[in-house]
Amino acid sequence: MGRNLARNFARNGFRVAVHNRTTSKAEALVEEFGDEGDFTLARSLEDLVGALERPRRIVVMVKAGDGTDAVIDELTPLLDEGDIVADAGNAHFADTRRRHAALAEKGIRYAGVGVSGGEVGALEGPSIMPGCDADTYAELGPFLEVASAHVDDEPCCTLIGPDGAGHFVKMVHNGIEYSDMQLIAETYDLMRGPLGMEPTAIADTFREWNGGELESYLVEITAEVLAHTDGETGRPFVDVVRDAAEQKGTGRWTVQTALDLGVPVTGIAEATMARSTSGDTERRAAVREALAVAEDPAGAEVSVEDLAAALYAAKVVSYAQGLDMVRNGSTENDWDVDPADLARIWRDGCIIRARLLGDIADAVEEHPDAPSLLATPTFAALVADRLPALRRVVAAAVASGTPAPVFSAVLAYVDALRAERLPAALVQGLRDYFGAHTYGRVDKDGSFHTLWSQDRSEVDA
Repeated sequence: MGRNLARNFARNGFRVAVHNRTTSKAEALVEEFGDEGDFTLARSLEDLVGALERPRRIVVMVKAGDGTDAVIDELTPLLDEGDIVADAGNAHFADTRRRHAALAEKGIRYAGVGVSGGEVGALEGPSIMPGCDADTYAELGPFLEVASAHVDDEPCCTLIGPDGAGHFVKMVHNGIEYSDMQLIAETYDLMRGPLGMEPTAIADTFREWNGGELESYLVEITAEVLAHTDGETGRPFVDVVRDAAEQKGTGRWTVQTALDLGVPVTGIAEATMARSTSGDTERRAAVREALAVAEDPAGAEVSVEDLAAALYAAKVVSYAQGLDMVRNGSTENDWDVDPADLARIWRDGCIIRARLLGDIADAVEEHPDAPSLLATPTFAALVADRLPALRRVVAAAVASGTPAPVFSAVLAYVDALRAERLPAALVQGLRDYFGAHTYGRVDKDGSFHTLWSQDRSEVDA
C-alpha cells in the first residue's frame, strides 16, 4: 500500500521522495514506475528529509506498533519545527494520541491518517480519514484530498478530528468490515447448506444482488471469489481454502474499545469471535466428534429473497452500531466527529463502500439528534420491512444447525432495542442479592438495597 500511495501522489503531479529501510524496494519502485511522475530516490532518512521542502510532509506506512515508534524515533532528530509526520498505517488510536502529544512538545506536527482501500485503492484513490490539528490539515489535507477517491467531485477525505480521531474511525471502519464479511459468509453458508446451491449459482446470485440495493464492494468481490475455479484441482476455489480466517487486530481493538465505552457492537463482536472460532481447529475437531448428532432440517425453510432482505437489514445494523461507537468515542475524547462525514467519505475507495452509504449520510444529516441510525425514519422503515425475513433466516439457521452468529446477534440486538422491558431487572436483583450492588426503582428516584439475609426490607443505598 505504501508503494502504491507514493505512486498515487506522483501520478497527481506531486514531487515524491521515497525511502524504504530495504533500499532495493525503493530502487525497484523508481525503476519500474519512475515514468509515472517526479520521484526522488532517498537511500537514507537523511536523504529523505533533505529532499523535501519545508514544512516537510512525511507519510509513514509501516507495521503498526514498535515499528512505527522506531521510524519516528529515527526521524525526529532530523526534523524542524512545523514539519509534519503522517502515520498512514493501522495504528491503535491510543498510540496515535501518545505520539501526537510527544511530538507536539518538540514542535513537530503529527497526523494519524486512516487509509482504506487495499493496494488497489491506495493507487487509484482510497478513502482517507485524517486525525490532526486544523493547521496541520491545512498543510496536509490538499495532498490527501487530491489522492483520495472522489464521488460527484467530492473527495473521500475530510478532517475527522484532532489527534487519534482518524485512527479511531479507521478502527471502527475495520470493525464494520469484519461484520459485513461475516454476514456475507453466513449468507453463503445458508445458501450452500439449507438451499443446496453450488458456488457458481451463489456467485450469480451475489452478482445479481450487486445490481440493486445491496450494491457494495464486498458483495461485488464475493461473486468473483465464488465463481473462481482452482486451477490445480478444478474444484471451486472456496472448497480448497482452509476454513480458518485470520485477523490483524483491528476487529479485536474495536470490540475492546467498545467495551470500554459501554457501546454494544454485537455484530462486530460476533464476527471477531467467529474468526477466532474458525482458527481453533483442534477444539472444533474434538467437539465435532463428541457431538456427532444428526440435524433435523425440518423447519429450515428460507428463500434467496429472505437472505437478500436479511443481509440488507443486518448491514444497516452493522453500520448503525459502528456509528454509535464513533459518537460515543468522539464524546469521550472531545473530538467532535460528524458521523455524516464518515458516511460520505466511505462511499468510495474503502472496503465497506456501498450504495446505502449515500442514504445513511442523508439520514444522519437530516436527523443529527437521532440516538441511532435505526431511529431515523428512513432506516427504521427499511429495517422494519425486512425484520420478518431476518427472523426467518435466523430460524432456518437454528433449525438446520448452520452457525449464523452475526445474523443471530443482529436480530437479538434489534429485538432488545425494541423491547419495552428487558430482563435486566432480574439481573439487578441478583447482583443486589449476592453483592449488595443496589438497584433503581421504576416508581421513585434513588438507589436501593434489599436486606436479603435479614428481614428483606428495603433501605436507601
